[in-house]
Amino acid sequence: MDKYPEPLEHLIKEFQKLPSIGRKTAERLAFYLLAQPPEELESLSQAIAQVKERIRTCKECFNFTEIEHELCEICRDAQRDSSVICVVSHPQELLKLEKTREYRGLYHVLGGVLSPVNGIGPEQLHIEELLVRLSKGNVQEVILALDPKVEGEATAMYLARKIKPLGIKVTQIAHGVPVGRDLEFADEVTLSRALAGRVQL
Repeated sequence: MDKYPEPLEHLIKEFQKLPSIGRKTAERLAFYLLAQPPEELESLSQAIAQVKERIRTCKECFNFTEIEHELCEICRDAQRDSSVICVVSHPQELLKLEKTREYRGLYHVLGGVLSPVNGIGPEQLHIEELLVRLSKGNVQEVILALDPKVEGEATAMYLARKIKPLGIKVTQIAHGVPVGRDLEFADEVTLSRALAGRVQL
């Protein structure tokens, strides 16, 4: 026998479509599910169905929200500082920033970063919607919190060029040495960023 029964093989192939899931991991997941009681599988099935049925994107910032709300919890919060918008590429990054409890402004989720190689230009991202938000006149600062990779840097530069003529301050989060990591393992670019972004104690 060179392959599993068809339903199991089909499940393995579906798992392989997920990011970072290879054949071995897909097999492990499939075997795990096969060993679970029916009620556990039903619960998983409902969770997957509900995430498609009950989640939408916020019409203002493109973060995730429940279907009954047009705006996400952050955009609905009148206590947030509406004069500052932090731009991120994906909702996952927004949640990480929220967990710091250091930022009280609003957000804008681009839905990715510029990547001409992958066919992602400004039209595929929520850049125009950001510019519309900024044109309303109450935003004083845009913080760019994009990955310090080539695509993230290119996106940040593109956005800065678009935003600066509007008279809005554009800043970028500092990139440096992660906490708990030895300096000897940091590359030169990371160290130079850490030096440039140093703060007074």
